[in-house]
Amino acid sequence: MDANQTMERQRDDHSTGGFGEDLTFHHLPVMCTEVVDVIHMVPAGLIVDATVGGGGHAAAILAARPDLHLLGIDRDEAALNATAAHLAPFGDRVALHRSTFGDFSEALTVVDGLQISGFLFDLGVSSAQLDQVHRGFSYRNAAPLDMRMDQRQQLSAYDVVNDYDEADLAQILWRYADERYARRIARFVVAARPVIDTSALAELVRQAIPAPARRRGGHPAKRTFQAIRIEVNGELDQLAGALDSAIDRLVPGGRCAVLSYHSGEDRIVKNRFDLAATGGCTCPPRLPCGCGAEPLAVLPRRSGWTPSGDETKNNPRAASARLRVVERIERRVGQG
Repeated sequence: MDANQTMERQRDDHSTGGFGEDLTFHHLPVMCTEVVDVIHMVPAGLIVDATVGGGGHAAAILAARPDLHLLGIDRDEAALNATAAHLAPFGDRVALHRSTFGDFSEALTVVDGLQISGFLFDLGVSSAQLDQVHRGFSYRNAAPLDMRMDQRQQLSAYDVVNDYDEADLAQILWRYADERYARRIARFVVAARPVIDTSALAELVRQAIPAPARRRGGHPAKRTFQAIRIEVNGELDQLAGALDSAIDRLVPGGRCAVLSYHSGEDRIVKNRFDLAATGGCTCPPRLPCGCGAEPLAVLPRRSGWTPSGDETKNNPRAASARLRVVERIERRVGQG
Protein backbone atom coordinates (compact mmCIF):
# COMPACT_ATOMS: atom_id res chain seq x y z
CA MET A 1 0.00 0.00 0.00
CA ASP A 2 1.56 3.35 -1.04
CA ALA A 3 1.43 6.58 0.96
CA ASN A 4 -1.65 7.96 -0.84
CA GLN A 5 -3.56 4.70 -0.37
CA THR A 6 -2.55 4.66 3.30
CA MET A 7 -3.93 8.17 3.86
CA GLU A 8 -7.20 7.31 2.08
CA ARG A 9 -7.56 4.16 4.16
CA GLN A 10 -6.94 6.21 7.32
CA ARG A 11 -9.65 8.72 6.40
CA ASP A 12 -12.10 5.93 5.53
CA ASP A 13 -11.47 4.38 8.95
CA HIS A 14 -13.08 7.44 10.57
CA SER A 15 -16.49 6.29 9.38
CA THR A 16 -16.10 2.51 9.54
CA GLY A 17 -14.49 2.14 12.94
CA GLY A 18 -11.22 0.99 11.34
CA PHE A 19 -9.55 -1.05 14.02
CA GLY A 20 -12.84 -2.45 15.39
CA GLU A 21 -15.64 -0.88 17.34
CA ASP A 22 -16.66 -1.26 20.96
CA LEU A 23 -20.12 0.21 21.42
CA THR A 24 -20.10 0.05 25.22
CA PHE A 25 -19.74 3.29 27.14
CA HIS A 26 -18.99 2.84 30.84
CA HIS A 27 -17.88 6.05 32.55
CA LEU A 28 -16.31 6.10 36.02
CA PRO A 29 -17.17 9.57 37.38
CA VAL A 30 -14.26 11.40 39.00
CA MET A 31 -14.74 12.94 42.48
CA CYS A 32 -18.41 12.01 42.40
CA THR A 33 -18.91 12.39 46.15
CA GLU A 34 -17.36 15.86 46.14
CA VAL A 35 -19.42 16.95 43.12
CA VAL A 36 -22.67 15.81 44.77
CA ASP A 37 -21.68 17.57 48.00
CA VAL A 38 -21.07 20.95 46.36
CA ILE A 39 -24.24 20.74 44.24
CA HIS A 40 -26.41 19.40 47.06
CA MET A 41 -27.06 22.83 48.63
CA VAL A 42 -28.26 24.67 45.49
CA PRO A 43 -31.90 25.82 45.18
CA ALA A 44 -34.45 23.57 43.49
CA GLY A 45 -34.44 23.91 39.72
CA LEU A 46 -32.35 22.75 36.78
CA ILE A 47 -28.81 21.37 36.75
CA VAL A 48 -27.03 21.64 33.41
CA ASP A 49 -24.44 18.90 33.02
CA ALA A 50 -22.63 20.39 30.06
CA THR A 51 -20.37 17.36 29.54
CA VAL A 52 -22.69 14.59 30.65
CA GLY A 53 -20.59 11.67 29.35
CA GLY A 54 -22.10 8.39 30.51
CA GLY A 55 -24.25 10.11 33.13
CA GLY A 56 -22.35 9.04 36.26
CA HIS A 57 -22.33 12.44 37.97
CA ALA A 58 -25.84 13.18 36.69
CA ALA A 59 -27.34 10.03 38.20
CA ALA A 60 -25.72 10.71 41.59
CA ILE A 61 -26.99 14.31 41.64
CA LEU A 62 -30.53 13.32 40.69
CA ALA A 63 -30.61 10.56 43.30
CA ALA A 64 -29.42 12.95 46.02
CA ARG A 65 -31.85 15.75 45.12
CA PRO A 66 -35.35 14.65 44.03
CA ASP A 67 -36.34 18.32 43.53
CA LEU A 68 -33.78 18.83 40.74
CA HIS A 69 -34.19 18.36 37.00
CA LEU A 70 -31.20 17.83 34.72
CA LEU A 71 -30.25 18.82 31.20
CA GLY A 72 -27.42 16.65 29.91
CA ILE A 73 -25.30 17.96 27.03
CA ASP A 74 -22.59 16.13 25.10
CA ARG A 75 -21.18 16.19 21.60
CA ASP A 76 -20.48 12.45 21.67
CA GLU A 77 -23.41 10.42 20.34
CA ALA A 78 -22.23 7.22 22.05
CA ALA A 79 -22.14 9.05 25.37
CA LEU A 80 -25.67 10.38 24.94
CA ASN A 81 -27.01 6.94 24.02
CA ALA A 82 -25.44 5.49 27.15
CA THR A 83 -26.72 8.37 29.26
CA ALA A 84 -30.29 7.92 28.01
CA ALA A 85 -30.27 4.33 29.25
CA HIS A 86 -28.48 5.16 32.51
CA LEU A 87 -30.82 8.01 33.43
CA ALA A 88 -34.05 6.38 32.21
CA PRO A 89 -35.20 5.62 35.80
CA PHE A 90 -35.41 9.39 36.45
CA GLY A 91 -38.07 9.79 33.76
CA ASP A 92 -39.10 13.30 32.75
CA ARG A 93 -36.65 14.88 35.19
CA VAL A 94 -34.01 14.42 32.47
CA ALA A 95 -33.57 16.01 29.04
CA LEU A 96 -30.61 15.38 26.71
CA HIS A 97 -29.17 17.46 23.88
CA ARG A 98 -26.28 16.92 21.50
CA SER A 99 -23.95 19.91 21.25
CA THR A 100 -20.60 21.18 22.50
CA PHE A 101 -20.40 22.48 26.05
CA GLY A 102 -19.73 25.94 24.70
CA ASP A 103 -23.02 26.04 22.80
CA PHE A 104 -25.70 25.30 25.37
CA SER A 105 -28.06 28.21 24.59
CA GLU A 106 -30.08 26.19 22.10
CA ALA A 107 -30.23 23.22 24.48
CA LEU A 108 -31.79 25.40 27.19
CA THR A 109 -34.88 25.96 25.04
CA VAL A 110 -35.75 22.30 25.69
CA VAL A 111 -36.23 23.06 29.39
CA ASP A 112 -37.49 26.63 29.14
CA GLY A 113 -39.17 27.84 32.31
CA LEU A 114 -36.93 26.18 34.90
CA GLN A 115 -34.51 28.34 36.87
CA ILE A 116 -30.90 27.23 36.48
CA SER A 117 -29.55 26.14 39.84
CA GLY A 118 -26.27 24.60 38.74
CA PHE A 119 -23.79 23.85 36.00
CA LEU A 120 -21.29 20.99 35.88
CA PHE A 121 -18.37 20.80 33.45
CA ASP A 122 -16.27 17.62 33.54
CA LEU A 123 -13.52 18.56 31.09
CA GLY A 124 -11.19 16.42 29.03
CA VAL A 125 -11.62 12.87 27.78
CA SER A 126 -13.64 10.28 29.67
CA SER A 127 -12.44 6.85 30.72
CA ALA A 128 -14.99 5.35 28.31
CA GLN A 129 -13.57 7.29 25.36
CA LEU A 130 -10.03 6.22 26.25
CA ASP A 131 -11.13 2.61 26.50
CA GLN A 132 -12.88 2.59 23.11
CA VAL A 133 -9.77 1.75 21.12
CA HIS A 134 -11.18 2.67 17.71
CA ARG A 135 -11.72 6.29 18.81
CA GLY A 136 -7.96 6.91 18.82
CA PHE A 137 -7.75 8.79 22.13
CA SER A 138 -5.26 6.40 23.72
CA TYR A 139 -1.55 5.94 22.97
CA ARG A 140 -1.55 2.36 24.27
CA ASN A 141 -3.08 0.57 21.25
CA ALA A 142 -2.94 0.87 17.48
CA ALA A 143 -6.00 2.77 16.25
CA PRO A 144 -6.97 5.39 13.69
CA LEU A 145 -5.75 8.91 14.37
CA ASP A 146 -9.23 10.22 15.11
CA MET A 147 -9.82 11.78 18.56
CA ARG A 148 -13.06 13.46 17.46
CA MET A 149 -15.60 13.67 20.26
CA ASP A 150 -18.21 14.57 17.66
CA GLN A 151 -17.92 12.19 14.72
CA ARG A 152 -19.78 14.69 12.50
CA GLN A 153 -16.90 17.16 12.41
CA GLN A 154 -14.26 17.07 9.68
CA LEU A 155 -11.03 17.87 11.55
CA SER A 156 -9.41 14.79 13.05
CA ALA A 157 -6.11 13.94 14.71
CA TYR A 158 -4.94 12.57 11.36
CA ASP A 159 -5.29 16.05 9.85
CA VAL A 160 -3.41 17.72 12.71
CA VAL A 161 -0.57 15.18 12.68
CA ASN A 162 -0.15 14.99 8.91
CA ASP A 163 -1.22 18.41 7.59
CA TYR A 164 -0.17 21.05 10.13
CA ASP A 165 3.22 22.61 9.50
CA GLU A 166 6.05 21.96 11.93
CA ALA A 167 5.84 25.32 13.72
CA ASP A 168 2.07 25.08 14.27
CA LEU A 169 2.36 21.51 15.53
CA ALA A 170 5.09 22.50 17.99
CA GLN A 171 2.99 25.44 19.19
CA ILE A 172 0.03 23.15 19.91
CA LEU A 173 2.18 20.78 21.95
CA TRP A 174 3.61 23.63 23.98
CA ARG A 175 0.36 25.57 24.45
CA TYR A 176 -1.94 22.68 25.34
CA ALA A 177 0.43 20.33 27.15
CA ASP A 178 3.47 22.35 28.29
CA GLU A 179 5.53 19.81 26.34
CA ARG A 180 9.20 20.62 26.93
CA TYR A 181 10.29 18.79 23.77
CA ALA A 182 7.55 20.22 21.52
CA ARG A 183 9.93 21.27 18.74
CA ARG A 184 11.77 17.94 18.66
CA ILE A 185 8.53 15.98 18.58
CA ALA A 186 7.12 18.16 15.79
CA ARG A 187 10.32 17.71 13.78
CA PHE A 188 10.24 13.92 14.17
CA VAL A 189 6.55 13.75 13.21
CA VAL A 190 6.92 15.89 10.10
CA ALA A 191 9.95 13.89 8.93
CA ALA A 192 8.03 10.60 9.28
CA ARG A 193 4.82 11.58 7.46
CA PRO A 194 2.43 10.02 6.73
CA VAL A 195 1.88 8.86 10.29
CA ILE A 196 -0.82 6.23 9.95
CA ASP A 197 -2.06 5.39 13.45
CA THR A 198 -1.80 6.08 17.16
CA SER A 199 0.85 3.43 17.73
CA ALA A 200 3.13 4.99 15.12
CA LEU A 201 2.62 8.45 16.64
CA ALA A 202 3.35 7.22 20.16
CA GLU A 203 6.57 5.57 18.96
CA LEU A 204 7.70 8.77 17.19
CA VAL A 205 7.17 10.74 20.39
CA ARG A 206 9.13 8.15 22.35
CA GLN A 207 12.02 8.43 19.90
CA ALA A 208 11.96 12.24 19.98
CA ILE A 209 12.18 12.56 23.77
CA PRO A 210 15.67 11.98 25.23
CA ALA A 211 16.06 8.73 27.15
CA PRO A 212 16.57 10.32 30.61
CA ALA A 213 13.31 12.27 30.25
CA ARG A 214 11.41 9.15 29.14
CA ARG A 215 12.13 7.50 32.47
CA ARG A 216 9.97 9.92 34.47
CA GLY A 217 6.50 11.44 34.27
CA GLY A 218 4.54 8.50 32.87
CA HIS A 219 4.17 7.54 29.22
CA PRO A 220 6.22 9.90 26.98
CA ALA A 221 3.31 10.32 24.52
CA LYS A 222 0.74 11.34 27.14
CA ARG A 223 1.18 15.09 26.72
CA THR A 224 1.31 14.93 22.92
CA PHE A 225 -1.97 13.01 22.72
CA GLN A 226 -3.56 15.43 25.15
CA ALA A 227 -2.52 18.45 23.11
CA ILE A 228 -3.71 17.00 19.79
CA ARG A 229 -7.06 16.00 21.32
CA ILE A 230 -7.58 19.53 22.65
CA GLU A 231 -6.77 20.99 19.23
CA VAL A 232 -9.07 18.59 17.38
CA ASN A 233 -12.02 19.34 19.64
CA GLY A 234 -11.39 23.04 20.28
CA GLU A 235 -11.73 22.41 24.01
CA LEU A 236 -9.95 25.43 25.45
CA ASP A 237 -11.21 27.84 22.80
CA GLN A 238 -14.79 27.62 24.08
CA LEU A 239 -14.14 27.21 27.81
CA ALA A 240 -13.86 30.82 29.02
CA GLY A 241 -17.00 31.97 27.23
CA ALA A 242 -18.97 28.93 28.41
CA LEU A 243 -18.03 29.57 32.04
CA ASP A 244 -18.93 33.27 31.86
CA SER A 245 -22.29 32.43 30.30
CA ALA A 246 -22.99 29.73 32.88
CA ILE A 247 -22.27 32.02 35.84
CA ASP A 248 -24.43 34.75 34.33
CA ARG A 249 -27.40 32.38 33.98
CA LEU A 250 -27.35 30.99 37.52
CA VAL A 251 -29.94 32.03 40.09
CA PRO A 252 -28.61 33.38 43.40
CA GLY A 253 -27.33 30.45 45.42
CA GLY A 254 -26.75 28.44 42.25
CA ARG A 255 -23.33 26.93 41.68
CA CYS A 256 -21.03 26.19 38.77
CA ALA A 257 -18.65 23.26 39.34
CA VAL A 258 -15.77 22.38 37.03
CA LEU A 259 -13.50 19.35 36.98
CA SER A 260 -10.26 20.05 35.12
CA TYR A 261 -7.33 17.75 34.47
CA HIS A 262 -4.36 19.83 33.37
CA SER A 263 -2.86 23.24 33.99
CA GLY A 264 -4.23 24.90 30.85
CA GLU A 265 -7.82 24.04 31.72
CA ASP A 266 -7.43 24.84 35.40
CA ARG A 267 -5.80 28.20 34.67
CA ILE A 268 -8.80 29.29 32.58
CA VAL A 269 -11.28 28.07 35.20
CA LYS A 270 -9.44 29.83 38.04
CA ASN A 271 -9.21 33.09 36.07
CA ARG A 272 -12.92 33.15 35.13
CA PHE A 273 -14.03 32.25 38.65
CA ASP A 274 -11.73 34.88 40.17
CA LEU A 275 -13.15 37.46 37.76
CA ALA A 276 -16.71 36.58 38.79
CA ALA A 277 -15.78 36.71 42.49
CA THR A 278 -14.02 40.08 42.26
CA GLY A 279 -16.09 41.71 39.54
CA GLY A 280 -12.78 42.60 37.90
CA CYS A 281 -11.66 44.73 40.83
CA THR A 282 -8.30 46.44 40.18
CA CYS A 283 -7.75 47.83 43.68
CA PRO A 284 -4.68 46.81 45.72
CA PRO A 285 -5.14 43.59 47.71
CA ARG A 286 -6.39 43.92 51.32
CA LEU A 287 -7.77 47.42 50.71
CA PRO A 288 -11.47 48.30 50.34
CA CYS A 289 -12.65 48.36 46.73
CA GLY A 290 -12.83 51.86 45.34
CA CYS A 291 -13.12 51.07 41.63
CA GLY A 292 -16.82 50.21 41.67
CA ALA A 293 -16.40 46.56 40.74
CA GLU A 294 -19.49 44.43 41.35
CA PRO A 295 -18.84 40.76 42.16
CA LEU A 296 -21.23 38.19 40.70
CA ALA A 297 -20.18 35.25 42.86
CA VAL A 298 -18.22 33.91 45.80
CA LEU A 299 -15.73 31.05 45.97
CA PRO A 300 -16.69 28.41 48.58
CA ARG A 301 -13.06 27.25 48.60
CA ARG A 302 -10.44 29.29 46.78
CA SER A 303 -8.04 26.44 46.09
CA GLY A 304 -10.75 23.97 45.11
CA TRP A 305 -10.73 20.24 45.86
CA THR A 306 -8.51 17.36 44.75
CA PRO A 307 -9.24 13.61 44.81
CA SER A 308 -8.68 11.53 47.91
CA GLY A 309 -5.81 9.09 48.10
CA ASP A 310 -8.25 6.19 47.98
CA GLU A 311 -9.80 7.47 44.76
CA THR A 312 -6.51 7.97 42.96
CA LYS A 313 -5.44 4.49 44.03
CA ASN A 314 -8.62 2.93 42.63
CA ASN A 315 -8.84 5.22 39.59
CA PRO A 316 -5.40 6.51 38.51
CA ARG A 317 -7.02 8.71 35.83
CA ALA A 318 -8.40 10.88 38.64
CA ALA A 319 -4.94 11.79 39.94
CA SER A 320 -4.64 15.08 38.05
CA ALA A 321 -8.21 16.27 38.69
CA ARG A 322 -9.11 19.51 40.44
CA LEU A 323 -12.66 20.58 41.30
CA ARG A 324 -13.38 24.30 41.45
CA VAL A 325 -16.74 25.82 42.40
CA VAL A 326 -18.25 29.28 42.24
CA GLU A 327 -21.57 30.33 43.82
CA ARG A 328 -23.76 33.04 42.35
CA ILE A 329 -24.85 35.91 44.62
CA GLU A 330 -27.59 38.53 44.37
CA ARG A 331 -26.96 41.48 42.11
CA ARG A 332 -26.96 44.80 43.93
CA VAL A 333 -29.82 47.22 43.33
CA GLY A 334 -29.12 49.15 40.15
CA GLN A 335 -26.67 46.57 38.82
CA GLY A 336 -27.38 45.41 35.26
